[in-house]
Amino acid sequence: MIERRRDTAPVCYAPAVGPPAILLLLSEPASARAAREFVREYLRHYAPEASAEHIDSVVLVTCELVTNSIRYGTEPEDSLRVVLDTDDTRTRVEVQDPVRRHPRVRPESDDRDRGRGLIILDKLCPDRWGVYDIPFGKAVWAEVMAA
Repeated sequence: MIERRRDTAPVCYAPAVGPPAILLLLSEPASARAAREFVREYLRHYAPEASAEHIDSVVLVTCELVTNSIRYGTEPEDSLRVVLDTDDTRTRVEVQDPVRRHPRVRPESDDRDRGRGLIILDKLCPDRWGVYDIPFGKAVWAEVMAA
């Protein structure tokens, strides 16, 4: 038999503002726009006191992660998943796709039209982004701190 102590209270490590939100998207360019709109609505509803700067940063981070996933982490007919979570201190964005290859930051260059997504991520979320393997691919995440 398991004894239950009556004098203990549940521990909460981070004040929850809203439930994590999940958005499934097709691997197509229009998905970046859908993700941006979804993030704005989610933050308006679950983080009404978030500054315009915070919302813009989260939208930009989401757009970069989704665009990278479409370009480098999916094939036609694949899908990807966006997971959002927010509390009083930060908003976490995670994009999951079926390709295990991890993204890598390339040196800045004026000669390339693309390849700046992770550099932007590094500037907006210094030391607060990463990648990990999931059973069917990878997840790239970033946390934008509240202003």
